[in-house]
Amino acid sequence: MASNEQQATFLRLIRAEYVLLFSASVLSLDLWPSKAYFGVYAAVFLCSMGILIFRSVTKPEQVWYQARALAESVKTLTWRFAMRAQPFDDTRAADARADFRKLMEGILDSNRHLGSALSGTDSASPQTTDEMMSIRDSPLEERKELYLRKRICEQRKWYEKKARSNKRSAKTWMGLGVIAYALGFSFIVVRIADPAIPGWPTEPLIVVAASLIGWTQIKKFNELASAYTLTAHEIGLTADLITDANSDGAFSAAVNEAELAFSREHTQWVARQNN
Repeated sequence: MASNEQQATFLRLIRAEYVLLFSASVLSLDLWPSKAYFGVYAAVFLCSMGILIFRSVTKPEQVWYQARALAESVKTLTWRFAMRAQPFDDTRAADARADFRKLMEGILDSNRHLGSALSGTDSASPQTTDEMMSIRDSPLEERKELYLRKRICEQRKWYEKKARSNKRSAKTWMGLGVIAYALGFSFIVVRIADPAIPGWPTEPLIVVAASLIGWTQIKKFNELASAYTLTAHEIGLTADLITDANSDGAFSAAVNEAELAFSREHTQWVARQNN
């Protein structure tokens, strides 16, 4: 998926930048002063600057956010169409397909700038597949069972898993940050106790601590853990609406309510990443 590729590219660049900055902080200690040494030092700095410029120009994180938003918009339209939910609740399949094509054209037209990122995806397949049409034609109870199992339950499990993962990661990275700060503090305290003692270098530890803080801010572990937990609860509430729906109209309204919950999370996710 284009969004996953751009996410991986963005995070690789960030990690490379942190590694180079740490290397530069070690080289700043003048361990083996020589022309070659300072040549390597300059090269490391130059590479770090190059990555920063490349990341600023290409903006892979923006493509990541926009590609994910596009993917989620297509996904929610597809589920609404297959479930025969508004605005695809037409009795005639041809009318529903026409509505689907019109909305898809609008979404793709507003995301033409993502063309290069989507160049590796399959564009030859039909937009409304035989499976989608078969699901549309199935009885209400079958559509309910499929939507609950493949959309509601799977998405709820995904959000619950992500919430737990982000909560664990927040604790892990915070612990590593505390360790880096504690080591730096101990190095300084030793010098306070006896200034004559040769000082241990704190510059690399400062870079490590700053990198850990930067990484947690980029990944937003605590914010995502809270948001994913809330979304999982919202999805649980919509599951009851789906179960209780006893007519096509009620099921259509319940599906739209569930898809709105997904859309709210996606919108808030993009807003968090841009802030």
